Amino acid sequence: MATTTIAAHGTSTATWVRAGAVGGAIAGIVFAMFEMIMAAVINGAGAFFMPLRMIGAIGLGTSALDPATSLLSAGAAGLVIHMALSIMYGVVIAGVIAKVGTLARSTASVIAVASAAGFALWIVNFHLLAGALGWNWFPDSQNVAVQFVAHTVMFGSVLGLLLDRFAFRPARAA
Repeated sequence: MATTTIAAHGTSTATWVRAGAVGGAIAGIVFAMFEMIMAAVINGAGAFFMPLRMIGAIGLGTSALDPATSLLSAGAAGLVIHMALSIMYGVVIAGVIAKVGTLARSTASVIAVASAAGFALWIVNFHLLAGALGWNWFPDSQNVAVQFVAHTVMFGSVLGLLLDRFAFRPARAA
């Protein structure tokens, strides 16, 4: 019962929202850099910005995927969309952990929940939403190993570490 009390009452809403937003932004940057590096390693240096183009195509349409389209516009759109989603996902994941107090009982549980949430985001975004919304370039061009590591570890685990450090560990220590 004490762990529920600590997470639910010891972590203020402002604390977990702030930790979720900042953690989501940082995890989003780590995720994007990993994706971009892996794109270049697997497909050559010219593919470095392709992950940003792919995300930018959510807002701009498939023309953002075309190298003839300005990298500045496609990349900027991709960056804005990616960071907005990363922050939103970070806040939602932090909220779930804060509201289900037993999920915040240890560092390991916070990281495990955030990692599982990152994995779930990959499945939902790539395999349900992308197909339903016509963003076929996501599932069609994915490298399963890269996407698993990117979503589960580079986003989820990084987010979990940050959430634990800045929102939930201080409440457990109080």
